[in-house]
Amino acid sequence: GISSVYAGGIIAYSNDQKINILNVKEEILEEHGAVSEETAISMAIGIQKKFSTDIGISTTGIAGPGGGTNKKPVGLVYIGLAYKDILRAYKFNFSHDRISNKMITSQVALNILRNNLLNQINN
Repeated sequence: GISSVYAGGIIAYSNDQKINILNVKEEILEEHGAVSEETAISMAIGIQKKFSTDIGISTTGIAGPGGGTNKKPVGLVYIGLAYKDILRAYKFNFSHDRISNKMITSQVALNILRNNLLNQINN
C-alpha cells in the first residue's frame, strides 16, 4: 500500500508550527517571511528530516482572498523540494480564487515531485 512510499505529512500553518515542528529557523521567517523561497526549502528539509525520507516537499503561499501585498500578492506560492541532497524552490503566481489556488498548488507540487523522480530514474 501507500505506506511503503508515503511516511506522512504535516500542516504547519503558523510560524510557531514551522519553527517547532519543522525546525524552520526563526531568523528565516523574520528575514524572508513565511511566504518565501527560503522558508519553502527549509520546510521541505524539515519534512525530510522529520520522517527520515529521501524526499520532502512543501508549499507556502497566499491563497487569498486577503493577505496579499504589492510585494507578495494573493496567489504567490513557493513549492520547496528536498530530494536527497538537492534543494530547490519553485515560485508561482496563481491568480484565481482561494480554492482554485490551493488545488492548483497541490497539483503542481505533485507534478514537480513526479518530474524530479522521473529525471532521477532517467539519469
